[in-house]
Amino acid sequence: MCEYCGCQNVPGIALLTEEHDAIRAVARDVIKAAHAGDRAGAVARTRQLLALLGPHTAVEERGLFPAMAHEFPDHVASLESDHRFIEGTLHGILDEPTADPRWDERLIGACARLFDHILREQDGLFPATLAVLTPQQWDELAATRAAITERAATHSA
Repeated sequence: MCEYCGCQNVPGIALLTEEHDAIRAVARDVIKAAHAGDRAGAVARTRQLLALLGPHTAVEERGLFPAMAHEFPDHVASLESDHRFIEGTLHGILDEPTADPRWDERLIGACARLFDHILREQDGLFPATLAVLTPQQWDELAATRAAITERAATHSA
């Protein structure tokens, strides 16, 4: 994680970064299970990973990415593409029969792309928010997070 620009002092970015830390921790467990050939363990950890990614991705795609897309359209489009690939692969691992001989390679590859994706956000997009986002956009990001968090709490209750 970078610490040179001060973006980590902004609550919206600090929360996204905290979520990245939790996501990386679970992804490391996914990789460990996949390397061990423990499909049941990998599936259980993949479910945890998807549970973390769901609201996090929603905050990024509904709050942060639209605000940054005007300045960085290609970068934002690439990050959104990563989301689709990573989540699609993870869901595919859960949905496919256990006979898939390459499940572990695909899972490890998706996690590697996830780690790269997080780095590109934290070292590229997040610092750029300091120069791009207006106070109103920061407020909109916070409101988006609050709505997503409330929706998630309602659905899990």
